[in-house]
Amino acid sequence: MTCRLGEQIATLIAGLEQLAGLGFASKVDRAVDLIIAALHSGKSLLVCGNGGSASDALHISGELVGRFFRERRGLPVICLSANPAVLTAWANDVAFDSVFARQVEAFGQPGGVLWCLSTSGRSKNVVAAAVAAKRLGLSVISLTGRGGGQLADLSDVLLDVPADATPRAQEMHIVVYHFICERVEDAFARSEIV
Repeated sequence: MTCRLGEQIATLIAGLEQLAGLGFASKVDRAVDLIIAALHSGKSLLVCGNGGSASDALHISGELVGRFFRERRGLPVICLSANPAVLTAWANDVAFDSVFARQVEAFGQPGGVLWCLSTSGRSKNVVAAAVAAKRLGLSVISLTGRGGGQLADLSDVLLDVPADATPRAQEMHIVVYHFICERVEDAFARSEIV
């Protein structure tokens, strides 16, 4: 058992080291800039995903509405996976494939940002949300596994980690989104110092 754990940790470390050599930092910088610009202009950051990625979307909203490390005002971040009444009503009455797109229509504003999480980049409801966001003038950031799937062509910033297996991608995702949350928080904590 211990040997397998060591192998898994080594795989994660190798994947994270690959991120450092793929020009990934400049893409992360662009994502951070888009989020900060939207939030500074009073626009919301919408975040969505399914399953484990839904939990990650909720985690991101918790860090930014609440706080990560520093005291600052709450930020307008909405997790589109978090409202069971909306999700179940729309899925039951219309279609699960459009549960996030419908919420993008409700909450999205031109100049805002939609942050999509999908390890495959092919989740139908996440792809539909990205299409709706582009139509409404939002920027789209996608955090995916290798290649980005269908989200690659819909994203202003594609953060595709070098992993094909869902668990390995999600392990790298948490490192990436924690870093982004910290950078966004730093910008707002600094801007509130008088």
